[in-house]
Amino acid sequence: MASIMMTAMPFAGHARPVRAVAGELVRRGHDVRVYTGRSYTGAFADVGARPVAWDAAPDFDERNYAATFPRMRDAKGFRQVLINLEDLFLGTAPAQTTDLLAAHDDEPWDLVVGDPMALGTRFAAERLGSRWATLSPIAYWPPGKGIPPTGLGLEPARGPFGRVRDALLGAGSRAGTRALAKRYQRTRRLAGLAPDDERFDTIWYSPHLVVAAGSPGLDYPRSDLPPNVRFAGDLTDDGVPTPPVALPEWWDDLVRSDVPVVHVTQGTANIDPTDLVLPTLEALADEDVLVVVGLGHRTAPLPGPLPANARVAPMVPYPALLPLTSVMITNGGYGGVLQALRHDVPLVVAGGDLDKPEIAARIGWHGAGVNLRTGTPRPAAIAAAYRDVTTDPRYRATAARLGAELRGLGGTRAAADLVEEHLTSRPPTTLAA
Repeated sequence: MASIMMTAMPFAGHARPVRAVAGELVRRGHDVRVYTGRSYTGAFADVGARPVAWDAAPDFDERNYAATFPRMRDAKGFRQVLINLEDLFLGTAPAQTTDLLAAHDDEPWDLVVGDPMALGTRFAAERLGSRWATLSPIAYWPPGKGIPPTGLGLEPARGPFGRVRDALLGAGSRAGTRALAKRYQRTRRLAGLAPDDERFDTIWYSPHLVVAAGSPGLDYPRSDLPPNVRFAGDLTDDGVPTPPVALPEWWDDLVRSDVPVVHVTQGTANIDPTDLVLPTLEALADEDVLVVVGLGHRTAPLPGPLPANARVAPMVPYPALLPLTSVMITNGGYGGVLQALRHDVPLVVAGGDLDKPEIAARIGWHGAGVNLRTGTPRPAAIAAAYRDVTTDPRYRATAARLGAELRGLGGTRAAADLVEEHLTSRPPTTLAA
């Protein structure tokens, strides 16, 4: 049995995959602690892990970021990305480090396995000279040869003009991250560390092992994937005991439906229903389908009367829903996209901000769905995309191909295998400052 500390940013899309791997490691007999926000400590305790709550670090409610980080109020698009990086991810890292060092003083660990966006993981590992691995619930798509600059939702360049485009945008992107790189170095000093020579795209990841959700086939073709990166497929907790979720009262309508079931979701972060949910309901109101809306953390009812072919619930259990689903219409949250593909479900993606334009671009480029190229599509565009996905069998075939690859990578059990292998591998060169 090993003592393992894991970290998880207190977001649903991060906590759930980390929880699944933590539960599998507990099942194998390891002593697992998880450092996370108070809103998720109970979820980790449910699978036998010992939660360590944010204390020095400023805990927050993912449904109301602005209450803790005022600059996030009404921030969307690139501005939201920038403020997230500065205030939330970089800004909380020194205090995360304080919490983790205190936890290690209380009970030393054999290995720390970190959410990449919990940057205190890196800092604590360096301060302690600790063995360190990354468990990434987010897409691992670093810059590389032939890969367009990240964040713009671009597909790979074609021809000389495309290569010039990528060169110019790449130079602009590097210039744009210089200020963030300087902020990172200031953050290191606040955490008691000397400057380093990491690039801004590598600071989040362990140089020894990255266990990444997803698959190589979902990315653009690349030949320079670092050898420390191992993909594990879809990291969800379908096999981990969870508190029972009551099925909506309309569930029999879905089970008995003789028309296609379309699921629409905006995930758990930006949940203004006017972005995607309401336009989808309008787009499909006259289609011969049953639309199932998952509202995530939203608990207020949707405004106005629902179309007759719509059903709504705050949370809909994906293990039960996705096998019955024909198409998912989504804002591009990575966890939901992976779960849809694992069930061979093609997608219509409205990726508006954060990493979602990149996810949408890859889905469209591979042909596993339609990229709407905006987070706020018009109903006519959604309707056209839905018809494309349902009338062209290539979309479902591609989704099934990617789903087979995800299933073949092993998921949660494979991730736990990689963590255990890292426990017994040759110790890394000390990182202590």
